[in-house]
Amino acid sequence: MKSLRVLVIDDEKLIRWSFEKQLESKGYEVISAESAEEGLELFKRKGADLIFLDNHMSGMFGIELIPLLRAVDESVGIVFMTAFGTIDMAVEAMKGGASEYVSKPFNFDEINVIIDGFKKKLSLDNELQVFRRQQKEEFTFQNIIHASPKITEIITISKKLAQTDATSILILGESGTGKDVFARSIHNESKRKDKPFVTIVCSSLPDALLESELYGHEKGAFTGAVAMKKGLFEIAEGGTVFLDEIGEINQEVQVKLLNVLENRMVRRVGGSRDIQIDVRIIAATNRNLKEAVEKKTFRKDLYYRLKVFQFSLPPLKERPEDVPVLLEYFLMFFNQQFSKKIQGIDEEAKELLVNYNWPGNVRELRNVAERAVILESGEVLKKDCLPMEIRQEELVSEPEWGAGLSEYSVLVDLNKGPISLDDMEKEVLQKALLMTNRNQTKASKLLGISRDTLRYKKKKYKI
Repeated sequence: MKSLRVLVIDDEKLIRWSFEKQLESKGYEVISAESAEEGLELFKRKGADLIFLDNHMSGMFGIELIPLLRAVDESVGIVFMTAFGTIDMAVEAMKGGASEYVSKPFNFDEINVIIDGFKKKLSLDNELQVFRRQQKEEFTFQNIIHASPKITEIITISKKLAQTDATSILILGESGTGKDVFARSIHNESKRKDKPFVTIVCSSLPDALLESELYGHEKGAFTGAVAMKKGLFEIAEGGTVFLDEIGEINQEVQVKLLNVLENRMVRRVGGSRDIQIDVRIIAATNRNLKEAVEKKTFRKDLYYRLKVFQFSLPPLKERPEDVPVLLEYFLMFFNQQFSKKIQGIDEEAKELLVNYNWPGNVRELRNVAERAVILESGEVLKKDCLPMEIRQEELVSEPEWGAGLSEYSVLVDLNKGPISLDDMEKEVLQKALLMTNRNQTKASKLLGISRDTLRYKKKKYKI
């Protein structure tokens, strides 16, 4: 880490000399100026991490210089010093942009405590910047691993949404399909990317606490509210709020959320004034909200306000072509994490993975890949490292297509009277699914139809 550069602006030569002697002995770089005007020019030319600023100097007062220093570099630390300090002067200095306040005379133990605190804050700020940069690099549309045309189409739509100022987006899809990845990618590729992205899982908190988290609360609003707290909508000002599992909130919370969407204002719990906000709201759910509206468990007006822009992420079982490319990515990721050198996966294991139903979607595939990398001792991942529920797929015998279904089952007995073709088709579908342990890929292959056709007929016959 580079040496901390400290700028001292004070008209007393002894003060400047003391700072140089004390701080340079600790390895800090110290530069100094005897007036506000000289200090400003020096700061513009050389910069500084931390400024110790006297107030009473000839020419411009230190308190007048603070906003000018902030205009050059808003992140610089400013410690305001004066021998004529009052509480009012301290408040004024802090309002003007000072970070700290110290009264003369002071000892360098005080100064060292201030510098140590600033260094910790600087370190945390740097870590936060690195984390945010990594988040932006990780969550972009370019980094969404896929081979499915369906996902390509959704990415195209999402990119367009990211570039608009659409304030409400609804993402539907089963758990584990990547709704949060798309939400973050939309934020990171939008004009709001440099503002906060905050997430709350609506089902993770009791209703009363959920309101406090979303809208904030005033001091004394309820037992335990010992101080004012800003809500996520205020914290995310200018950015994005991601409301995951939106289908789990109750009617009372739904009403308040609708008001936020309509009026772009929030009121803290226990508060009496409305606070204007500018945020994009992305909501996600694995529930069928349309069905919830029909059952009157979810408000129709909120549903339609959320779905100004809406898209659905298909489950992994409907896009088996994504399994190999996702698996390759996860193998590379976990190879690095666990210092392994797995080069690939054998065909038998790959076939089991592609044909598996993936009830947990991409999240489950990630977990399976992590487990397999840990267990595999060779350079090629084999089926023995896969969980039992996936390996059981191979226990289901698959007949030759030419054999047909007749040798495995007897269809509707014609002697019992007239039957419809629909009844016969339904039974054939049921038998095929039974024989393949409900594996849609194998069943569709057995019947000589596409998986889409199979899914349509399952829905038609309510199988």
